[in-house]
Amino acid sequence: MESVARSEDIERFRRNLQDEIDGQALYAALSALESDPARKDLFLQLAEAEAQHAKVWRDKLTALGISFDRKLPSLRTRVLIRLAQRFGPHFVLPTVAAAEYADRDKYSQQADAAALSADERGHAAAINASLKTASPSITIGADIAKAEPWHRSTSGNDLRAAVLGANDGLVSNFCLIMGVAGAGTANRMILLTGLAGLLAGAASMALGEWLSVTNSRELARTEIAKEREELQQTPESEEKELALIFQAKGLDRAEARRIAADIMQDPQKALDTLAREELGIDPAELGGNPWTAAASSFTFFIAGAIFPVLPFVWLHGLPAIGACAALSAAALGAIGLVTSLFNGRGPWFSALRQIIIGCLAAAAVYGAGAFVGASLS
Repeated sequence: MESVARSEDIERFRRNLQDEIDGQALYAALSALESDPARKDLFLQLAEAEAQHAKVWRDKLTALGISFDRKLPSLRTRVLIRLAQRFGPHFVLPTVAAAEYADRDKYSQQADAAALSADERGHAAAINASLKTASPSITIGADIAKAEPWHRSTSGNDLRAAVLGANDGLVSNFCLIMGVAGAGTANRMILLTGLAGLLAGAASMALGEWLSVTNSRELARTEIAKEREELQQTPESEEKELALIFQAKGLDRAEARRIAADIMQDPQKALDTLAREELGIDPAELGGNPWTAAASSFTFFIAGAIFPVLPFVWLHGLPAIGACAALSAAALGAIGLVTSLFNGRGPWFSALRQIIIGCLAAAAVYGAGAFVGASLS
């Protein structure tokens, strides 16, 4: 058992060493190619940090009596370096940022690498900040929204959620009612089915939204608590992390370190800053109120799902089915018109597309209902 554990440790050490060698080589190359002085220095610091991490794993292998040849960067890293040399650092920065984000917690489960975990998370945050400021060609959506007035703000996201919630209710209940009507069900049963589908769907959507927001808030609290613990245990690493983030935003090393040191004087301010910059979490919001989100989801689903039901309140048979299809198509068109506000397409194109897709889905379910109804009878 001990030999197996030792073998697993050796393999892990070698794997970690290769990762750090790759990081050192890549950041050293990016530093050599970068023309901006602040980012050039940032990449150099990251290369030096990766070199220190690599030494940790070399020392562990040496302590176990493992001899190893001089390791070279992996093929993937060599390709990234070539691409950076050919097209510039900004060309590979999104790929580097994605890899750093994916690996930011790679040491969190390794007890003998706890000291390196905070560094890796800091590297991910710094590269992400650098990605946002590297060049206009890789500006992220949130930055574009701030710079260009025609992009929608948070209210646009609320509108999108409302419209999609209403669309879910409309399409699902439209198809449900058409399926039951196609089977030749009596008007009273169609109405009951529509109302049951409306309430069941709204309850399901509300519960799903409540769970989603609640889980998101709980995860945010867990992440912030972990960040608070790291601030208490390794304040020097967290201060260095903050400095790297500010440097990635364009400050020179001295100014970034001064601001980071000032922020670290207030633990709560430091925690709030790290939560926003590293975790992307607003401590004041934590992803929103789950009850408000659930109520909104419930309301908007019902607002859409009520349209297919209404004709069966006062009509029967084929007239009710025809009125249901017409009213639902009109509601689909209205939703399509509203979606054109945030999808960039023309209003009539959006409306027509919504009507065609929704009606085709309902027609298919109607046909399935007619087939099943005929088979059962």
